[in-house]
Amino acid sequence: MTLVRFKNRNRPFSNLITSDFFDMEDFFDNRFWKKGLVNENFWNGRSGEPALNIREEDRHFEIELAAPGFEKKDFDVSIENGYLTIKAEKEDTEETKKENYTRKEFSYNSFERSLLLPENVLEDKIKAKYNDGILSFKVLKKEEAKKLKPKKVEIA
Repeated sequence: MTLVRFKNRNRPFSNLITSDFFDMEDFFDNRFWKKGLVNENFWNGRSGEPALNIREEDRHFEIELAAPGFEKKDFDVSIENGYLTIKAEKEDTEETKKENYTRKEFSYNSFERSLLLPENVLEDKIKAKYNDGILSFKVLKKEEAKKLKPKKVEIA
């Protein structure tokens, strides 16, 4: 009788990269993803898309986009064919030189988000402001849209 190490057929490469002391399934299922190292609240569960709030008021819409760590110069905001497109790109490099070593690190972060604007807004009057990691927009409604009030529908 011979003792043979079990190879899990569902994870064919797991024996190549793991040891008896490291459970790859547990790492990806629990430790990394579910314990907050990937911030689901900021990225809203979607890769590369920051969280977005849209609020409708009587005379305008307010849009807030969470983008901490960026600066005003990192954003590119445009309106084309009825879409408000928000792009941001940031690259950081850090270098430390000492007598017997050099450490150089870099990071790159970017996203793009497009919103279809309603027909009842003034595209040329959109105002944007970036403060404390929040990119805010105020989108004014056209005059005729301000006057329209919701109608009550009776249910028979």
